[in-house]
Amino acid sequence: MDNSPPARKPGRLSLPAGSVRKPASAPDRAPRAAKNSAPPKPRSNVYHAPPAPKAGVASVRPPVARVAPQPVRPAAPADGSSRLNKRMADMGLCSRREADEWIANGWVRVNGEVAQMGQRVLPQDAIRVDRRANEQKSSQVTFLLHKPVGYVSAQAEDGHTPAASLLTAENRWREDASPVRFHPSQWRGLAPAGRLDIDSTGLLVLTQDGVVARQIIGEHSEIDKEYLVRVEYASPQGMVQQNVQGVFPARSLALLRHGLSLDEQPLLPAEVTWQNPEQLRFVLREGKKRQIRRMCEQVGLHVVGLKRIRIGRVLLGNLPKGQWRYLAEDERF
Repeated sequence: MDNSPPARKPGRLSLPAGSVRKPASAPDRAPRAAKNSAPPKPRSNVYHAPPAPKAGVASVRPPVARVAPQPVRPAAPADGSSRLNKRMADMGLCSRREADEWIANGWVRVNGEVAQMGQRVLPQDAIRVDRRANEQKSSQVTFLLHKPVGYVSAQAEDGHTPAASLLTAENRWREDASPVRFHPSQWRGLAPAGRLDIDSTGLLVLTQDGVVARQIIGEHSEIDKEYLVRVEYASPQGMVQQNVQGVFPARSLALLRHGLSLDEQPLLPAEVTWQNPEQLRFVLREGKKRQIRRMCEQVGLHVVGLKRIRIGRVLLGNLPKGQWRYLAEDERF
């Protein structure tokens, strides 16, 4: 009998159960990834809010105050220069738009040289304006119109008629003493300086002169405007239409004078007094959209009539409703 061990078959070596064989020279291998494992997701820069806390569990994270970003104003040039059109407007020569027009026409010189659009100037630079610009300036007109209810102050909107459509030869006030003759060319470049809403009446200024507009509605204007305002009061007992003065709280009148805000901005102090038991007199030094109506709403008043009677030193006076006159040469706002 042959007692020799059986011959080994070629192929993979069969190892006994529980044994591990590893060649001494074989390097360690990294473990293989599972066949179905997904590649790691790229890290996202998008912030995801944490889940809301469960009911009855107080959040341990303190609230974070959100601060609105503040606009960054460009720093003033180190040399003190400014754009030529702004410098001309600051000097009271014209508006920036008019300055650009004059510069484009070659009517402006800086230190003897013809100015260019967008040019910057220093405080010591000499600015000269051609007589043609002055002639154009002297031909500009300013209309004073008694605007009726139902007209919009600027361009036509929502089917309503612009107040400028009333500026015709037929609507000129007979008592206007200005020597200026009306011509349709005076509509060119006309703009309102201090609007009245469609439901308001009174003095409306429409001008071709950028300096006049800047005086009335410019950022640093100090010209005040006077209004007569007829009101009703929503008292706890109901709407009061007569003798509103007798039931309107004194503390609410004080708020109208100072202490209210519009568009998240505190309002400047105003003069507010009773003209008669149903009518208030307002004197404002600013002009936000529908300002008086919105102020009154905050203290329970409903405006039923609003009329502007003065802008600076210029009065509405006896100017009939729907008629106009020119701003006189010696009149100043």
